[in-house]
Amino acid sequence: MTRALSGHWPAMLTPVNDGGRIDTARAVAHGKHLLAAGSDGLTLFGTTGEGTAFAVAERMVLVEAFIEAGVGGSKLIVNLSALSLTDAIALGRHAMQQGAAGAMLMPPFFFNAPRDAGVVQAVSQVIRGIDCDGLRLLLYHFPSQCNVSFSHAAIAELVQRHPAQVAGIKDSTGDLDHSLALVKTFPDLSILVGCEPHVAPVMLAGGAGSVNGLANVAPRLMRRVIDNPAHVSRQDNAAMHGLLALLSLRPGMPFVSVYKTMLAEQTGDDAWLKVCAPLDPLDNTEARAVREGYRALAIDTHTI
Repeated sequence: MTRALSGHWPAMLTPVNDGGRIDTARAVAHGKHLLAAGSDGLTLFGTTGEGTAFAVAERMVLVEAFIEAGVGGSKLIVNLSALSLTDAIALGRHAMQQGAAGAMLMPPFFFNAPRDAGVVQAVSQVIRGIDCDGLRLLLYHFPSQCNVSFSHAAIAELVQRHPAQVAGIKDSTGDLDHSLALVKTFPDLSILVGCEPHVAPVMLAGGAGSVNGLANVAPRLMRRVIDNPAHVSRQDNAAMHGLLALLSLRPGMPFVSVYKTMLAEQTGDDAWLKVCAPLDPLDNTEARAVREGYRALAIDTHTI
């Protein structure tokens, strides 16, 4: 199996209006900025992008808006995770019709502790329902978010059943040992990690790249890490850890709200502060701490 998906695919933040509807024009502009900064493509509607907060039709409209704006489908990975397998299939069929490079799918998270057999059956049902030879699926492993895991046994079974469609794993555990074990156990799959400090060591072990949230505010920095994982500069390493430290300046801050606050500070566009319920914007004290922390880093935005 060749690695169908690799490189730098930011987990794109999704701008919304006061009613929680997608701000299409701002989303497309942000996506084009990330591409111009060196990203290989964009990952739409992941956890960072508040994907499951949006209706199927809304998600389809944004994918089409990117295509109409001249962003080819080959530049898009679309997260299909939804509360219904039927919805995931519809999203997947649409993404493939638009020529998407790939798709991501969480294990079914709407029932408590499904067994491996149920996880495999659910994902197989989605793959069969999409019914597209060109589907390249990343298994979206984020147990702290959805409380369900893709075990090694489940991954192996899915690869055996669907060798052409299961292209890799998006590992959002934040556990370096887990990511390295995936690379070792599944050398033919594309292992893309979400934890930014782990991108370089995982790539050096054979990983394929990254889908991460920090790239929304530091796409050039993450491009350099992915391009040269053996020689991440001291300056880039300090900037990466300094920006990530802003996520935990105050306890309990929703990380999406922190990233949007950072982007609002970076761009001077406070429209980015809006999030979808049940997330909520940072309160004044939290927002001030994040903004002051960002400014204190004194990072040249043209370099990150």
